[in-house]
Amino acid sequence: MFKLTAKSNKARRGELATLHGVIQTPIFMPVGTQATVKAVTPRQLNEIHAQIILGNTYHLNLRPGAQLIEKLGGLHAFMNWQKPILTDSGGFQVFSLSDLRKISDEGIHFKSHLDGQKLFLSPQSCFQIQAELGTDIAMVLDECPPFPCDKVDCATAVDRTIRWAKEFLGHAEHSGFLERGGQVFGIVQGSTYSDLRVACSQALADLPFSGYAIGGVSVGEPEDEMLKQVSYSMPHLPEDKARYVMGVGTPVQLLKMIGMGADMFDCVMPTRLARHANVFTPYGLMNLKNERFKTDEHPIMEADNYTCKHYSRAYLRHLLMANEMLGATLLSIHNLHFFLDLMAQARAHIEEDDFGLWSAQWINRYQSGVSG
Repeated sequence: MFKLTAKSNKARRGELATLHGVIQTPIFMPVGTQATVKAVTPRQLNEIHAQIILGNTYHLNLRPGAQLIEKLGGLHAFMNWQKPILTDSGGFQVFSLSDLRKISDEGIHFKSHLDGQKLFLSPQSCFQIQAELGTDIAMVLDECPPFPCDKVDCATAVDRTIRWAKEFLGHAEHSGFLERGGQVFGIVQGSTYSDLRVACSQALADLPFSGYAIGGVSVGEPEDEMLKQVSYSMPHLPEDKARYVMGVGTPVQLLKMIGMGADMFDCVMPTRLARHANVFTPYGLMNLKNERFKTDEHPIMEADNYTCKHYSRAYLRHLLMANEMLGATLLSIHNLHFFLDLMAQARAHIEEDDFGLWSAQWINRYQSGVSG
């Protein structure tokens, strides 16, 4: 399970033991929604020291189907990834299908975005799908309120999220999933209502989850509001359990949330921006389609990844201008490595107990956009 190994003020250094290995935290988790991190192979993920990736219950159950994946040896064998996997419950994806879903206390009735087939997702079926996938960490089914959201409606969603969390955990316990070493994380909801966030955090903290996630952030609310809600939720979560902020974020946001006590993050940003020619550097984002890179023989930056060790900005720009698939792969490798290396740096500075000073200097440099 989770072991706290060092602290620097509120920033935490830890280890999360799973059936497929020990995860060093803080950690960023590449998103492999459909059993693949877009444009990147598992071998390449290993080379940039990815420790854990995400799969998605909603998408994988629609296509190719959880039972088929189970017959083929589970998600790890299916996609040839032997390290830990966390599966999102699919609640957020169903939330995004606002015109195709109906929520009740029993679960969520919705239509497939692929073919319009009528489907139903309950805490029991959500757990069963993730168990069939063979996940290391299963996320409970939750109701993600939209932004903006009426407080009465949000309170209803929070109450439902807590009830579903209890039911989901019960199925995990009775099935032997937890006894076999599987883990279940609860999810805090509450939109931008701090009192509801606190109440949800406290209610879930009373339940024996392996870890706790803060969900429903970065769904349209201003950045300062998102950070505020994370900061309000964090102190009410158990100190001895992993804390995961879902679906975020930028490098600056990650460092700020590590400073609040967060341990785990996921986001499609590194690969999505890579597919649109954007790369991360210590001085901010760089768009390689810019004309000034046409003859630039330098790497994106000095970094220990395949892209930066072997290719110039000029060559990468050429691939992008020619719409060659290799461009998306090479930029994705760099961006994912940038996020993973940032987490490695954060871990080192927490151990040195100077995380606050280092992160402030890092953020200042990144936001200034001026190289040394």
